[in-house]
Amino acid sequence: MNLTRRILDRIVRSRPAKPEVRLRISNVTRQVEIAHCVDLADHGAKRRKGLLGRDMLAAGEGLWIVPCEAVHTFGMQFPIDLVYLDRDMRVKKIRSDVPPLRISACLSAHSVLELASGSIRSTGTKPGDRLEFSAALVPNNC
Repeated sequence: MNLTRRILDRIVRSRPAKPEVRLRISNVTRQVEIAHCVDLADHGAKRRKGLLGRDMLAAGEGLWIVPCEAVHTFGMQFPIDLVYLDRDMRVKKIRSDVPPLRISACLSAHSVLELASGSIRSTGTKPGDRLEFSAALVPNNC
């Protein structure tokens, strides 16, 4: 069993890396791009890590956590904007400039979009707006 696991691990490590798929997010209601370089956190390790370990989030960058109803900013080094979405990609709730050491939740949300601070204000995003997600192959560093 352990030998099989080691062989499979070597095969996986020796494969060339797949190009990173990032998301482009647009606010269809306001006809404006919200972000062009958003990572998807849809499984355990990525969901647990979130934005921890980063020292900043540039304009146009973000993280979409699916599924998710609440987030915390303990251990973070910078403020973020939060956009809570339902399953139809409608904005349920927004929170701007959430500083470190906070908890935020929207129990009726299906997912949360974490964005660079100021993104909500600059795009005019409001509850009720509909967002559209599209995938794009982009460089790993956006």
